[in-house]
Amino acid sequence: MTSTKTYAMWRKLAERPLGNRLFSVAMSVRVPYFGTILPTVVDMRPGRCEVRSPKWWGVHNHIHTFHAIAACNLAECAMGMLAEATVPTTHRWIPKGMTVAYTAKATTSLRAVAELPEIPTFGAEPFDLPVPVSIVDTEGKEVVAATITIRVSPK
Repeated sequence: MTSTKTYAMWRKLAERPLGNRLFSVAMSVRVPYFGTILPTVVDMRPGRCEVRSPKWWGVHNHIHTFHAIAACNLAECAMGMLAEATVPTTHRWIPKGMTVAYTAKATTSLRAVAELPEIPTFGAEPFDLPVPVSIVDTEGKEVVAATITIRVSPK
């Protein structure tokens, strides 16, 4: 399997000092809306991605907690980087839908983990791939549970 340019860049930078931060800045330049949550990718590999986002005034809602849509942005960031590390270059992916449950107030910085139970086989037929994403606060309490379905098809 040939790696995407995104995943190849992650592998090149991840082991270097501040490499994950440099990667995260580059990701936010490529996908500017992700920059609104100041994401830092801390783990990225086929089938799994972890992204952190600080609680700062730019993600606050009217009650000074992490805004629901900012949390959705974090979930999509984690899913997108998982897809870049998982979907081979012979295929493409695009988000198709998202279901979200806001399970608790998000009063701290957040950590999103997108993780597939198993990596699918990428064949000739297009298919829908649900990607579960769990977002937890700094105490480990889940504040958002999401599933983002992506459409995967051969190029």
